[in-house]
Amino acid sequence: MRSTFHGLETARRGMFTQQTALQVTGNNISNANTPGYSRQRVNFEQTEPYPAAAMNRPNIPGQMGTGVKAGSIQRVREGFLDVQFRTENNKLGYWGAKAEGLEKMEDIMNEPSDNGLSKTLDRFWQSLQDLAVNPEDSGARSVVRQRGIAVAETFNYLSNSLYTIKKDMESQIDITKLEVNSLTTQINNINKQISEIEPHGYLPNDLYDERDMLVDRLSELVNIKVTSEPSSDDPSPMAAGKYTIELISGDGTQSLGKLVDGAALAKSDVNYNIDSTTGKLTKFTLGAPPSDITTLKVGGRLSGLTDSFNNTYPTMLNDLDKLAKGFAVKFNEVHSNGYSLTNTTNIDFFALEIPGAVSEEITSTTPIAGFASRLTIHDDIKNKIENIAAGLTTSDGDGDNAQLLSDVKNDSDVKLKTTYEGMIGRMAVESQEAVRLMDNSNVLKSAVDSRRQSISGVSLDEEMTNMIQFQHAYNASARNITVIDEMLDKIINGMGVGGR
Repeated sequence: MRSTFHGLETARRGMFTQQTALQVTGNNISNANTPGYSRQRVNFEQTEPYPAAAMNRPNIPGQMGTGVKAGSIQRVREGFLDVQFRTENNKLGYWGAKAEGLEKMEDIMNEPSDNGLSKTLDRFWQSLQDLAVNPEDSGARSVVRQRGIAVAETFNYLSNSLYTIKKDMESQIDITKLEVNSLTTQINNINKQISEIEPHGYLPNDLYDERDMLVDRLSELVNIKVTSEPSSDDPSPMAAGKYTIELISGDGTQSLGKLVDGAALAKSDVNYNIDSTTGKLTKFTLGAPPSDITTLKVGGRLSGLTDSFNNTYPTMLNDLDKLAKGFAVKFNEVHSNGYSLTNTTNIDFFALEIPGAVSEEITSTTPIAGFASRLTIHDDIKNKIENIAAGLTTSDGDGDNAQLLSDVKNDSDVKLKTTYEGMIGRMAVESQEAVRLMDNSNVLKSAVDSRRQSISGVSLDEEMTNMIQFQHAYNASARNITVIDEMLDKIINGMGVGGR
């Protein structure tokens, strides 16, 4: 026979469970604007019915419910959307870093503009044409010297600025590497905390959220694959477990090693090596003792920075050095064939700067590396404008060589104009592609994030509706207690007179 107070216990359980649901709803509302928070819900479960199936069960028509309990408090999360989000986040990190590097390069090259190399060269050619008309005019000679200096200084500025940005990228690679290692340390620490809580049957939802937020950030820096390891032999079916995070190649085809080992509760640090001879990042290493990662394509922002550091900037610096050398060698060749106002010949116009020493002569065997950064006006021209070889003969008023110098811009061997336009064009195309793909990745990432928020985010409308629903259920349970109390009062105080 069931207890007389059975109804009271059933109503009490209802009140306690609805109260728990109201508290979880309040927690959701409080964290509506908390970054990374996933809304939580109470999973209601019926308590064991009465009577239990047994040989000595009471003979009643059927099993009677005994109320409700809060089975678990679970965060609402869709794992598939997390994978999609991290994939798009990784692409955004890569193309964002590429676009950022190319944008800085565009700012330095500054084309088209009144201050770029193209315009500076145009002014130089114009000054030489003016000199061809007035070869004995000191003003025209002075302008040629000054605009020659401007050309050399523009090459210096472009080369030095590109090199400085390249060095900055090395710092950014180092900072990104430190951030990757810091994030994996934090994730491993949370894994340890989760492994101590889950075996007790709890779901550490706040730790899950914190860990997923760190994994989201990590996915922007490198390409990763996340798998879950159980934290005990008999965890809750809803337990997320410990994360194992593998570093994946940028194309997603190759595992490069474990950043975080959930089973061993250990982590490995990423490092890298830069070849002191070539100045290039040659390889990444993982763990201690370091194991080489055979590919530099680790995806994400780190890969984008590496591409810019190893390829984009060195290519532009090399092209600029080649352009400067081709231009200077040809210009000196034409200039040295002419005659100065003092009837001197075989004078170079350009040279290479050696700080604190006499400038270095330029020859066809002069190394290309660093050429643009050292280009300067030859000391003979710098100290005496009469040494500018404007004539092909010693005749007064001969400006034919100045015209030949002006024609260097169209020389078929140097291809100065087309080569430079090609450099700027390639840079523009690469930049356009990087920005387009960055924008595409950002749109896709935002779309996935919106879908994720529609599931995991806190909707105040929904929470308010739930709050009213749980409040009424709580009130109804309380009213049920009142009804049962009145029933018991009738039984105890209103039935019969025996014992009075």
